[in-house]
Amino acid sequence: MEGTAVKNLRTSGAIDVHSHVVPDRFPDGTERDARWPSIVHEQDGSARIVIGGKPFRQIDLRSWNADARLADMEAKGIGHQVLSPMPELLSYWFGAGDAEAICDCVNTFLADLVATYPKRFSAFGMVPLQTPEKATHSLSGLRDMGLTGIEIGTHVQGTPLGDPSLAPVFAEAERLNMTVMVHALHPAGVERIGDVPAMAAIAAFPLETALAATSLMTAGVLENHPNLRIVLSHGGGALPAILPRLDHAYRLGMPIRNSMSVPPSKLARRFYFDSIVYDDVALQFLETTVGHDRILAGTDYPFLIMENDPVGFIRRALSETAADTVLYRSPAVLLGLRQTASGPSQTEEQRDV
Repeated sequence: MEGTAVKNLRTSGAIDVHSHVVPDRFPDGTERDARWPSIVHEQDGSARIVIGGKPFRQIDLRSWNADARLADMEAKGIGHQVLSPMPELLSYWFGAGDAEAICDCVNTFLADLVATYPKRFSAFGMVPLQTPEKATHSLSGLRDMGLTGIEIGTHVQGTPLGDPSLAPVFAEAERLNMTVMVHALHPAGVERIGDVPAMAAIAAFPLETALAATSLMTAGVLENHPNLRIVLSHGGGALPAILPRLDHAYRLGMPIRNSMSVPPSKLARRFYFDSIVYDDVALQFLETTVGHDRILAGTDYPFLIMENDPVGFIRRALSETAADTVLYRSPAVLLGLRQTASGPSQTEEQRDV
């Protein structure tokens, strides 16, 4: 039966757990001079994202247009995508009212796409983590909208993810069976990189993800919430590379030992990791470190840095069994997808916990 299920999933295409959207319009806000987002549409169909009146990123209609996205998915062998906000939209730097306005805009946009194309899209929404009580209470509403989880940044204006103030958010996500995707945001140490454009995203994002993951591990979030599903973007960043160092400190009885009941390398296998590492050897190292059953296909679509051939990349790097798990089986289980004649869609169990 398992072989038949995987064969069916192969037929309908791989499942991409890491892709982004940008709504084609944003609401007005009271803090437009403080990094409020807007979008300027060009005659050629592209658009400029403007943050606080300054150009932030050039995008094309694949960021908001479902038809263009679906055509590209077909060409890349992707049958189902998990949509999540462009991270700069997470809006932890706004006051409560404006943050909620952005959240409502983005979450409604995501929910409309999922409702229109349930076989092709799932989505991770966003919540105002700077007000943890509101973030916690909003999760059930997102689930009712058809969203399967949330995307969160690696910190909340400097507050680490392991901070006790955020514990209720993780507890509620676990209770509601909602996945949490951790995406690097405003990384530390960028002032030491230099002036080369985009180096924060290229070089500092992986370090930032490792910091966030370590915070979740040492704060007890993984052990306190054994059924919580947390996905680390960009292959977990630098985390897999530093696990031997963390293990060594654990064995030596350094303070890290008091923060977790099992070695860090074992605890880290509680995370899921996307496959966006761009290199066969790097993906093989990730498989050796955490196991192929903890790796999920991802692309970072539709931005410039995306993995353009996710299926080919994963099949080159891994065995057939491991590749099938990464491309189809594990994402389907994580998202509660079931196979139908026209592709995967959410199960009732995933929607109605």
